[in-house]
Amino acid sequence: MNRLVLLFALTLGLVPATHAQYAGAFARFGFGARAISMGGALTADVFGGASPYHNPALAPALPAQSLEMSAALMTFDRELQHLQIAAPLRPHAGLAAGLVHAGVSDIDGRDGSGYHTGDYATSEFGFFVAFGTRFSERIAGGIGLRLYRADLFEGVDAPTSLGLSLGVTGMITENLAVAFAADDLLAKYDWDTSGLLGSAGGANTDRFPVRLRAGAAYRLGEKGVVSAEVETQVQSVETDVVTGVGTVAGVPTPTVTREDLRFADVMLRVGAEYWLAEPLGVRVGYDRLGADAFGAATPSAGFALRQRFGDLDARLDYAAVLEPFATGTMHVLTLHVEL
Repeated sequence: MNRLVLLFALTLGLVPATHAQYAGAFARFGFGARAISMGGALTADVFGGASPYHNPALAPALPAQSLEMSAALMTFDRELQHLQIAAPLRPHAGLAAGLVHAGVSDIDGRDGSGYHTGDYATSEFGFFVAFGTRFSERIAGGIGLRLYRADLFEGVDAPTSLGLSLGVTGMITENLAVAFAADDLLAKYDWDTSGLLGSAGGANTDRFPVRLRAGAAYRLGEKGVVSAEVETQVQSVETDVVTGVGTVAGVPTPTVTREDLRFADVMLRVGAEYWLAEPLGVRVGYDRLGADAFGAATPSAGFALRQRFGDLDARLDYAAVLEPFATGTMHVLTLHVEL
């Protein structure tokens, strides 16, 4: 049973070594190969058709109706997929909706004596919708909703949660944009293992970290874009704190109160995209610069190939990312089709 408790801790991010292990970590990888290869620094990218998943205020900048599908090849039997449909609502607005799925398979289950009990798997889903509109020629704002669900283990009801995203973009000049976004407001997982573990289980709440991001993007004419952003993740954790010592039946007993602690992680991400020729573009990025844990930063690179087929503009994006803490290399492939 202790190993089952550890499984839940690792799955939901209860081990507090780094911010990446907080609940909902799968939703913070970035959306699609383009974003991942550019370090996820797309909060202000109004020039390259970035997904409104990163900032709902990007929705009015969508160039055309589009369909986007992604899949990642990852180590340790992990998987990650993205799906998005998006459309500009001329002349001032835009709308996008999609799905993020992540999972871990072939988890080796063991009982308290170390005997194999079976192979297990977990899955998490994030459904999102984002809407944005222009308030003027230079300023746009947006709002997004995210519905999260985690399928953890037999006998444990799948927790669900609703998160709120807000964003704003502003054009400083024709080629320079700035933006601010806040993600996962109100999002949390409530789950209970009492039915599975009896007295050893209990009700738990895991709050998603609130993400506050400020960024800028600069367009390099018609050739590409460079971007950067700083992110603060604010995490609230309930913990038991010993506040004194009393006596019960003459025996010294600690007095324990539950307190709400707040932690904040600050990191920087940068990215660039440059089109060498009409069909070929290259990208580089660096995510989690300045993260508090050694080995947390993740460099990335990728390329894009685009081609027109009749009325369809198709683009194939590829990204390779060195994951943190020597966990291997993630490869992401995205097919983007403008209708």
